[in-house]
Amino acid sequence: MYLTDRSAAPAADTGPGRRRGPRPGVTPVVLALGTVSLITDISSEMVTAVLPLYLVTTLGFSPLAFGTLDGVYNGVSALVQLTGGHLADRMRDHKLLAGLGYGLSALCKPLLLFAGGIGTLGAVLALDRTGKGLRTAPRDAMISLSTPTAHQGRAFGVHRAMDTTGAMLGPLAAFLVLGAASDGYDAVFGVSACVAALGVIVLVLFVPGRRRDPSTETTGGPSGAGASEARPPVRVREALVLLRLPRLRALTCCAALLGLTTVSDAFVYLLLQRRAGVGEEWFALLPLGTAAMFLLLAVPAGALADRIGRNIVFLAGHLGLLTAYALVLWAPATPLLVPLVLALHGTFYAATDGVLPAALAGIVPEHVRASGLALVGTSQALARFCCSLGFGAAWTMWGDGPALAGAAIGLLCCATVAGLVLRPARRIRRPRSHPDERQGPL
Repeated sequence: MYLTDRSAAPAADTGPGRRRGPRPGVTPVVLALGTVSLITDISSEMVTAVLPLYLVTTLGFSPLAFGTLDGVYNGVSALVQLTGGHLADRMRDHKLLAGLGYGLSALCKPLLLFAGGIGTLGAVLALDRTGKGLRTAPRDAMISLSTPTAHQGRAFGVHRAMDTTGAMLGPLAAFLVLGAASDGYDAVFGVSACVAALGVIVLVLFVPGRRRDPSTETTGGPSGAGASEARPPVRVREALVLLRLPRLRALTCCAALLGLTTVSDAFVYLLLQRRAGVGEEWFALLPLGTAAMFLLLAVPAGALADRIGRNIVFLAGHLGLLTAYALVLWAPATPLLVPLVLALHGTFYAATDGVLPAALAGIVPEHVRASGLALVGTSQALARFCCSLGFGAAWTMWGDGPALAGAAIGLLCCATVAGLVLRPARRIRRPRSHPDERQGPL
């Protein structure tokens, strides 16, 4: 569903039957990409669910070594996102870049079977994250460009809900494979590789390619796609100049600032296991709790962001994460501790993961949409890379409690600053604009 020119398609805007077809905000592109993400996340989360315990208990990694590896895991993806976003805009073929990213990640899964040291593991995980970095911005750009501005939050919410369904099934599959196979971790890595290959096949067969006739359609954003085929290739300088947009610059800086105090999932689960006394055999199921809450709230959070403002929901999600930190630090180890922390952790992702790219729809022109998404995603991921390194070092030197307390204090300060920067501006009455100039709430 696109925001079309009234004169070009009058039948779509008149008559009682104009709401036939998919619900607003959910296009076939969103559903197809959601299916690919669901399958791919089953594969990825099978590995993610067991990797922390595998590295720390089986291979004997220290918290500092694990933090370094986890930082590489996220940092490489961050650096490659800019390349993936720019190439997708320059080539005007988002599906091709996304397919290359998914394919590279799928090829890395069987290589985990042969990686036993920090060097080889780091190389394999870096290649896997290179694939993720290549695909993230083009994939999100396809979602954004196929959806009207007013429904961006809902569209990203639906995609993230499908993605999270895979994130729920992945740890469960890993748990079942670990219990059924004698070679444990190797079996998990092998099954994960097969599932990843299936995701690539679905992408190739069912996700539409680039639009061939964009002259009749425009979608969410201040610049339509009508002239996209007539534009010269996007240059690097043109993408970097996006930071001159005040709203994009503010959102990018705040996302990076908050990322500096966002402890990685793996560390959260390790801390929760230690504080709550979760057995090693149940560790792989901890991500399942986060994913369940994410799945439950992803679409409502996106719809709420469309109504009350995406920045508000984005900041509220970080307050939920801060509450989770506080519970891990100071709450007694009761049976309710684990579900409460995981619920808050999932709420944080529901309120931030899809809401942040949705907030860019009314800011970034369509012809550089992937570059804009990559710019914000890269700044956030690089900040989280620094957080992983710093948190791992702090844990090694001072222990897990002081390290998490420092992260919590930092998050409180950063959220306060971000709240001041992103606070809604006072509305000023203006003459009614043309319908195609309306933008969704930020």
